[in-house]
Amino acid sequence: MRKLPLSLLLLLALSTRAQEIPLPTEAQLRWHNYERTMFVHFGPAAWQSREYDNFSSSPDRMQLTRLDTDQWCEVARSWGAGMVLFVAKHVGGFCWWQTGTTDYGVRQIPWRNGTGDVLKDLSESCKKYGLDLGVYIYPGDDRWGAGIGSGGITEDPSKQEAYNTIFRTQLTEVLTRYGPIREVWFDGNCRIPVKDILDKYAANSVIFQGEQASLRWVGNEDGYAPYPNWYTLKEQDRATGVATAVHSDLNGNSYAPVEIDVPLLKNKGHKWFWAPGCDTLLMTQSQLMNLYYKSVGRGSVLLLNSTPDTTGRIPETHAAVYREFGREINHRFSRPLKKTAGKGERLELSFTKPTAINHCILQEDLTGGQRIIAYELRGYTEKNQWVTIYKGSSVGHKKIDYFPEVRLKKLQVQVTQSKATPLIKNFSAFYVKSSPGDLRDEKDQDLLQTVDTWDLNTFKADQWTEITLNLTPYMNRVGEYELVFSRLATDYVEGKSPQLEFKDIELFMYNEKQPSFLNYMPKTQTFRITRSQQTLDEYPTTLKVKVKHKGAPSLGEVTIKRVTY
Repeated sequence: MRKLPLSLLLLLALSTRAQEIPLPTEAQLRWHNYERTMFVHFGPAAWQSREYDNFSSSPDRMQLTRLDTDQWCEVARSWGAGMVLFVAKHVGGFCWWQTGTTDYGVRQIPWRNGTGDVLKDLSESCKKYGLDLGVYIYPGDDRWGAGIGSGGITEDPSKQEAYNTIFRTQLTEVLTRYGPIREVWFDGNCRIPVKDILDKYAANSVIFQGEQASLRWVGNEDGYAPYPNWYTLKEQDRATGVATAVHSDLNGNSYAPVEIDVPLLKNKGHKWFWAPGCDTLLMTQSQLMNLYYKSVGRGSVLLLNSTPDTTGRIPETHAAVYREFGREINHRFSRPLKKTAGKGERLELSFTKPTAINHCILQEDLTGGQRIIAYELRGYTEKNQWVTIYKGSSVGHKKIDYFPEVRLKKLQVQVTQSKATPLIKNFSAFYVKSSPGDLRDEKDQDLLQTVDTWDLNTFKADQWTEITLNLTPYMNRVGEYELVFSRLATDYVEGKSPQLEFKDIELFMYNEKQPSFLNYMPKTQTFRITRSQQTLDEYPTTLKVKVKHKGAPSLGEVTIKRVTY
């Protein structure tokens, strides 16, 4: 039997590996190319100076004297956003389009004598300005008893079927009346069956969360992607509808990248809706550029929020911040010193003379999937020596690398590990004059906090002890938290196992059980808890669990820490 040449065997092996790499859909490729999208949070909460509608303001107050969706789009264009994602319905249930499914919406306000349609206006403005349109439509509705974190499940089961009909009608209206909707945002999850509607009307859209999710929440509202940033995960995790960056898996069999949502009003605060005096919370340009490096610059899409005021316009003070942000991005990255593209493990840039460089951008052609696992940047110096100046892992749509200024004759990228032949659509070098403050690590390094302690007599080997932990004071921000039972001392005299056992684990959040927001990892005795909503103080968070030990008594503490990247 004739043997195949080694070169052909290698080629076949690479081809097989490439076929196994999960590939993005057309909608996901479009989404990657946005790089920046603009959230628009606008609703009754702005009239109440709150983050959630508590129905304390009458629709008669909502005059919208200067509403201008063209202005929203001008703001979006000013900082390079490719799509506007509008909160058409928040948890309070107020609908910004003409619908007969509710008596709480744009039909009930004085603006245009109840005939106005903000979603229609925005759809037309987006087409005028060459922007795509996305819609946030909350699966739940407080007025139906399907509140924060419910995914659309009503507290009263007898109301569920009727509410399912309402929401399915609302989703169909939004997806069929306003031109192509390129992104559908189900905040938290969507537990109402809508697959048939999405398959029919949103087949070329990305879906944020829910069983049909093609995008994941990153897991925080700080504006940071993790690094490395893998776009793949296990299909079983994706199908939960609530997978985050924690579930990223280099060898996963499903493609669903993370999206980075963050409010502009986050400088020593955190607000999604406009309120009087909120300008004090506007992020600085230094903070915004830092987010850019750690979101877009790590291969994700930055979903930066805007907050029209109660007249219907984005305040000029806010618009000026967006314009400056866009100018700074263009100033730094619109004119590369040199660029190239190609296939293979090595690409090189040559300069006519020694050139100062401190930034590099790498981009993969994602039509072949995310292939690069590790790479090095190498420079050929004035002393005619090759030196390694940076080592990285994931690339994806875009990786921005920055390093101390170095003068080079050549710059080379060497892919040291990949799933298949690297496909690089952009390898470019830059020299950026910037303050070191722009690149500093702004993330909050949250301190480990002690929630509770136990001693040698707290837990038994022959019976279960039920404990309730009040986590409210420690989980006061959106994000993911790790709660750990840490043993500080154990009685090993009898040689028995020091492990703790847990059962009947229940997480209470947003006034109901939330099993989908809790993941227990037995090996490390760690509970990972996700808080996905910027809730108010009236929603306590508690964990109930029964505990016993396997034979060796111990003492220790229960600690909690917010996960940061």
